[in-house]
Amino acid sequence: MPGVPPARYAYLGPEGTFAQAALRTIPAAARADLQPQPSVTAALDAVRLGEADHALVPIENSVEGSVAATLDELAAGHPLMVTREVLLPVSFALLAKPGTELHSIRRVATHPHAAAQCRRWLSSTLPEATVVPALSTAEAAATLADGSGHHDAAIAAPIAADRYRLAVLAQDIEDNPDAVTRFVLVSRPAQPPLPSGHDKTSLVAFIADDHPGALLEVLTEFAVRGVNLTRIESRPTGQRLGRYCFSIDIEGHVDDARVGEALMGLRRVCPDVRFLGSYPRADERPEPHHTVDDAVYRDAAAWLGRVRDGRG
Repeated sequence: MPGVPPARYAYLGPEGTFAQAALRTIPAAARADLQPQPSVTAALDAVRLGEADHALVPIENSVEGSVAATLDELAAGHPLMVTREVLLPVSFALLAKPGTELHSIRRVATHPHAAAQCRRWLSSTLPEATVVPALSTAEAAATLADGSGHHDAAIAAPIAADRYRLAVLAQDIEDNPDAVTRFVLVSRPAQPPLPSGHDKTSLVAFIADDHPGALLEVLTEFAVRGVNLTRIESRPTGQRLGRYCFSIDIEGHVDDARVGEALMGLRRVCPDVRFLGSYPRADERPEPHHTVDDAVYRDAAAWLGRVRDGRG
């Protein structure tokens, strides 16, 4: 619409990262103001401060696991909400300045997650090369291009080659060709989108103290209601030893009766539960059939209401 400014999308930059490639898969981002940020924290803070409407950041990789910075930032600070997820197949390329020969490379810069996913290729192809950590794969390519990084090559997303005018010396160098990175689109808190039938809900549960059965108490609230967990892991809260929170993804939407009851039960056993959003699954896999569906939960609630009203 005329006069309406474009939406602002922050993402883990600089230009040429996998985050930018993932952002390109979101139709609305094609007409948006894209804002590369130097870190996950900076991207999320841009939303918190009102400098961006959305932020796209990586949250886990099928090979290297979760991105700790994203989990910790979502668990702390001013609340944010996940509204969408993007699954991006990951393919790495070895980039260098035009004219560079493969045998001359002595220092390779990249993000530690990328280095881990290309470990076997590096050891077999460049056994004498030293791997230098970078804030992102694109930062490794950018500093290679401008000469400020003091390295001979970079492992990065293929789109970084065009952006920084680098030559591709080798491509598809990842050890696992099926590697996938999951990104989440984050916004300021709002009402979640309506259920789609293939939803996921993310949350963080803080336990009061480290005691026997603490994890079991959390899991029980989901198990007794037939709510499946797709991911759970503990993260330190940073307050003191023994204080942990659980970062959790479950199947279903907060509007589902079974999910709502599970969240209420979780809130009873945990002093703090941070709801991070309900949103459609990127793979659109339908939720499994439940032997006890939401209608049974609604009927049970109606029955309890009649009992309390003396109409039991």
